[in-house]
Amino acid sequence: MTEMMTTDVRAIMDRTPFDVSAVADLREVLNRDPSRYRTLRDAVATIRDREKKQASNTPEAHLRLGVGEVLLGRYAAGLDNLKRAGDLGMALYFQGLAFENLQKYREAAEAFAKSAKLGYDAKNSELRRAGSLRRLGQMDVANGKSEEAAGKLEEAKKILHGLEKSVGSSAEFHFQQGAILAAEGELELAAGELEKALNLDRDHNGALFELAYINDLYGNDEAAVDFYKRCTERPPVPLAAWINLGVLYEDEMKFRDAEQCYRHVLEYEPNHPRARLFVKDCQASKGMYYDEEAEKGYTVLKQLLEIPVTDFELSVRSRNCLRKMNIRTLGDLTRTTEAALLASKNFGETSLAEIKEMMRSKGVRLGMALEGAERGGPGGVDHRAEPPQEVSPELQAMLGKPISELSLSVRARKCMSKLNLQTVGDLTKRSGDDLLECKNFGVTSLNEVRDKLSALGLKLKND
Repeated sequence: MTEMMTTDVRAIMDRTPFDVSAVADLREVLNRDPSRYRTLRDAVATIRDREKKQASNTPEAHLRLGVGEVLLGRYAAGLDNLKRAGDLGMALYFQGLAFENLQKYREAAEAFAKSAKLGYDAKNSELRRAGSLRRLGQMDVANGKSEEAAGKLEEAKKILHGLEKSVGSSAEFHFQQGAILAAEGELELAAGELEKALNLDRDHNGALFELAYINDLYGNDEAAVDFYKRCTERPPVPLAAWINLGVLYEDEMKFRDAEQCYRHVLEYEPNHPRARLFVKDCQASKGMYYDEEAEKGYTVLKQLLEIPVTDFELSVRSRNCLRKMNIRTLGDLTRTTEAALLASKNFGETSLAEIKEMMRSKGVRLGMALEGAERGGPGGVDHRAEPPQEVSPELQAMLGKPISELSLSVRARKCMSKLNLQTVGDLTKRSGDDLLECKNFGVTSLNEVRDKLSALGLKLKND
């Protein structure tokens, strides 16, 4: 039986012509039994050696190698061969897959558009193009280009709307629909679409990755790890899946497993900057002292401050005012003053008294964190607020932005959550040394945070 499996993969790779049906058969064989990827690696190596000896340099030879390399997750090598295969629909489609996984979304969108025009799996090519445009929009958001981002997301939604009648029941369609909803912040609706995709294709890597990321955002680490692990079981694996899984392993103090994840990335991209630095962080973390008892004590307070204000029986007026001020948790209230609440439209003394009584019953009060009563991070450092200063309305609005708008990496975001930092203003009250006290937060993440603040004209405390 094993011999038949080996023969199948090799025979498909050597099939002439190497066309749409050959690739479809190859992907079906690989999906049925992931162990055949080992045979694919051998087959690609055999073809590569054969081409070196014969020096035929034909477009079809480059097409075989390019498709094989992309399916194995070797995107740079795949692109090199596919570009030599000529303007073939299949070559352009697999170029799009390679660009997509290398996070070159503009090039990916262009490649998928050309592939669709040439008629290679046109509907799927268009679905993939929508995904690349959505990713471009998300990058624009991270770079503060909100108008450009909105345009790309609208274009992606327009593509999906046009394809809904013909492929609306496919796993790829539900994945792309869910990914757009996630990009717009509709995470519950997004999860529903992604679950539909997995019901149709339980091994859909894109849906597995997005669900892992959503669970990661909600703090469901166990579910996130499970989805990321499933995502890494079948090549080609998004490199970001290995990175994010490694970060979660580090949070669980599983540094050996985390290091292995980062080394998987380096196998495919030896110069990947984050993976190289994270490997060093893992190796250094193995010898670090971790005060487990102190961390448990902090967890009790942290859990209390993370209670959503919607869990309390407040009046409709109070709820609406808090929502407009982007006050979501009890912790947010401890960083807010009476004057700030009363300055809000429609917020009066009655609502203030109601909120103060609710907070008193929980043993906290307005402005408590600003007085340094709240523990700032692991180690018990007392982070006291700077003396109040007059700031412009523009700066006040910028400081009030939620940290999520900085689009930080998973590792940096985890630190913000552990330190219970909610807004950009909260972050600017911390020094670099404060952040470095957080477990698994290293110099790489610190530089990332500084760069994000610098783009807004802001700095960390004492910088």
